[in-house]
Amino acid sequence: MPTQVLLQDPPAYSQPKIKTLPRRDQPAYRVTANPTACSLAELLAAVVGGTQQIEIAEGLLARFGGDVRRIYHAHVAEIASVYGVGQNTAVRIKAALSLGMKLQEPADERTTINSPADAAALVMHEMSLLQQEYLKVILLDRRNHVLDIVEVYHGSVNSSQVRIAEIFKPAIQRMSPALICCHNHPSGDCTPSPDDVAVTRAMVQAGKLLDIDVLDHLVIGNNRFVSLKERGLGFS
Repeated sequence: MPTQVLLQDPPAYSQPKIKTLPRRDQPAYRVTANPTACSLAELLAAVVGGTQQIEIAEGLLARFGGDVRRIYHAHVAEIASVYGVGQNTAVRIKAALSLGMKLQEPADERTTINSPADAAALVMHEMSLLQQEYLKVILLDRRNHVLDIVEVYHGSVNSSQVRIAEIFKPAIQRMSPALICCHNHPSGDCTPSPDDVAVTRAMVQAGKLLDIDVLDHLVIGNNRFVSLKERGLGFS
């Protein structure tokens, strides 16, 4: 269970800040006019709503060190424990942040993968924020159109723990003839490890037996990636 934040005394709010601002400077108006120009506090305040939205948004940022990524990773109960938030508002905040992540997923019109950079663009934004190692597969049809992106594993991605059968299971279920494997390094360093190379070699060999092409294995770091196929690691 996440650690609850217990405040002995609630913040001493006087007149709500939103009532002291002209309409053009209030969060909802600012978001309506130009959301990309808004600060994190303004965006959070617009999601929170209510008369104390600015104070609550500032309290949230103070609690999580001003880092919206920490709010994204926090449990709903931890967000709700911040004074003034509560369960319903915490759910709205969590949903809003998760909704932003959905923008990184393929649109209804099937995305075509023509290069490692195309594949990395689909997963890098989200996977570079993850605090554990996750392994996902991008399933492709015969024209390299994206069929789906499936999370198949999280934990330590090493040759002794990853079951190769689990990596191919989504491709077999969807009758996908090709896939691209992607996993992240939470450290931000996307340099492939010996285990990454060993897992890649095992996937390539298994793919030949299953008649499923492993087109690449991408290691995602801090908004960077490495293609093991381009480096000739595990694909020889």
